[in-house]
This record gives sequence, structure tokens and C-alpha cells, in this order.
Amino acid sequence: MKGKVFIPFCRPTIEEDEINEVVDSLESGWITTGPKTARFEEEFRHYHGGKQEAIAVNSATAGLHLCLLTIDLKPGDEVITTSITWPSTVNNIVICGGMPVFADVTRDTLQIDPLEIERRITEKTRAVIPVHFAGAPVDLDPIKELCRKHSLSLIEDAAHGAGTAYKGRLIGSDSEAAVFSFHPIKNITTGEGGMILCKDKEQAGRIRRLRFHGISRDAWKRYAKGGSPQYQVVEPGFKYNMLDLQAAIGLHQLKKLSAFNKRRKHLAKNYLDLLNDLEAIKPLATVPYPHEHAWHLFVVRLDIDMLRVNRDEFIASLQDEGIGVGLHFPAVHLQSYYARRFGFGRGELPNSEWNSDRLFSLPLYPLLKEDEQVRVVETLKRLTKRYRI
Repeated sequence: MKGKVFIPFCRPTIEEDEINEVVDSLESGWITTGPKTARFEEEFRHYHGGKQEAIAVNSATAGLHLCLLTIDLKPGDEVITTSITWPSTVNNIVICGGMPVFADVTRDTLQIDPLEIERRITEKTRAVIPVHFAGAPVDLDPIKELCRKHSLSLIEDAAHGAGTAYKGRLIGSDSEAAVFSFHPIKNITTGEGGMILCKDKEQAGRIRRLRFHGISRDAWKRYAKGGSPQYQVVEPGFKYNMLDLQAAIGLHQLKKLSAFNKRRKHLAKNYLDLLNDLEAIKPLATVPYPHEHAWHLFVVRLDIDMLRVNRDEFIASLQDEGIGVGLHFPAVHLQSYYARRFGFGRGELPNSEWNSDRLFSLPLYPLLKEDEQVRVVETLKRLTKRYRI
């Protein structure tokens, strides 16, 4: 990599209006959960059609935890999800006392397969957590029908789904519950943070209590002008609230989401064109139902049967050449804790396992330049030629 500028895997787009809004919060003296968090919730809700409840939290992980808490899992209750996800999706199931059950993905889209979900439903199943992977939506209609038929809760992991649409509707706009992430790698960021959209007002009220110690009034209502410092603990809760410092960034990021995603779509098309004749690198396929792809990630699979190195060795060489790389995601069911505790192993999820051994993610973000994409692909071509059997 000597003499070459490193191309990072991700770089958030933070501009003067985000910076000025954060400064305004600092100067106002209100930096924890307050008026800007309330504004961000309202604007996010309206962006998604205005019919849902919106609850801001300090991470999507916290959001998933809170949603699972509201369905009151009992020991032995099963929750079906995908193994191709960040561990928090599955960790929260276990933390809440449930048993994770993995359904396989379709091989070339990495979206959870509704037929595989149906095959794994038992009398112990309580919920399904599909993941809208990489910015494309899962096939929601058959999953919703399965949940209706079997009286299951549906919690959508929409961490990748800001701006994703399924059959003309934004993800989260009519969801039972959907959880978004604003980590710096995501399509919009608040530094860290997340948002829950849900239909049921009673569930939303409980989530709001649980995100702040289980008390009946948040700090904004207790300490703002005209507020009362009195409160009641309704049930034990957590410290999962979003700060106004975070919401200050999110208010402006949300306004730019459509423009950000338009740029991501343009860059993704560039990659598809540039990679068209590269036999050893296979991008994901397009999902076959109507949708709008948010292009959170550009995931490819390495044909390790054509090369004399494995995926990990290949991406180490990419990094040596100054190319940042992501890994989204090694299969959770093969992680040491889950293999040891629940006895999961190879052979159970063939499509997930095949992809887990081969996938990696290329740099994709609005500030990425087209000539940087060319360099990424030229490096891929050079390395695949170097390691060809």
C-alpha cells in the first residue's frame, strides 16, 4: 500500500448544518433527551407516513431488546430469525429468555426465506425477527401471513432499512414493530442511536417507560418549564434514551436521506457495471418482488474454489492494498457461544453457511468517489488474478 491513500470502508457525511445544530444544543444547556429528540421522533414518524408511534433510543440493539421485552418471553419460547445478521439480533433473544431458531436465507439475496420460517414454526414459537439485509427488504407479505396464522409477534430488524421500500411502502410505515439503526456506518447517523416504529400505542408507552428506568415521566417532562419533578417507577427499566446531541445530527441527516440513498444507488450501479466481467466476485442478486433498495451495503461473494486463498486471506490482501472492507456477516449460529450452548453446527443452514465463508462488503457511502470505486475494482481484479488456481 506504500504511497497509496487508504479508501475507508465507511465515512459518514457530516456537514455544517449538523455541526451547527449540535452547537445549538450545547449552547442551550439541554444536551440529554429533550426537545430535539422529540422533534426527531416526530419527523421520523411523519417521514414514514405518520401512522406509527416513534421512540428514539440510544442504539438499534436497545430497540430490539425493548421490543422483545414487550412480548414477555417465557423460558422455552422460540424466536425465529436469520443467522446472517449482526449478533445483537440473536443476543437479545437469549437475553430476554428465549431460544433462537434459525431459518435459512435464499442463497443469492441473503434475505430470510419465508418457506424456511414456516418449516421451523412449532407450538413454542412466539415471534419472528426478519432482517432487511443490506438495504433490500425481506418478502414481508408471506411472513406477515405466517405470523397472523400462528398468532406470532413480528419484529422487523430494519437496521439496514432507512429508506428501503417494499411494494411501494417504506419499511416501518405499517409494521407491527420495526427497529432502525443510526450507527455511523448506516445510511443516516446520529453517532450512535436507533428508532422504533410500532403500531400499538400501549406497546409504545411501555417501550418509552422501559427505555428510561421504567418511570412514568421522562426528563424533558419533569425538568422543562411547567414540568413536575415527580415520577413513579412502573416497572424496572433501562437507560436507553437518545440524547438531544444525537438527535441534533439526526434532524438534518433525515432531511438528506433521499439524496444520500440516490447517491448510494448510483455508486451501486457503478460497482455492478465494473464487476460485470469479474468471474471470481459475485454481487448479491436483486430480490424478485417490487422494492426500493436503500443500498446500505454492497456485499459480494468470493469464489474461493477458483482461488488458492480463503476469504479472510483475500480481504487481508485488500486491506494491505489500502482498501477498507466490511464483513456482513459471519453466520451467528457458528459463533462459539451459540455452537457451544445450543449445539448449532455446520450442515443446518447450507445457504447461510455457504455465504458466511465467502461474503465481504466493499466501500459504499455518499462521499465515495467514482475513481475510488475504479481503484477498488482494479485491485479486486489484480488480486483475483494473482491468487487464481
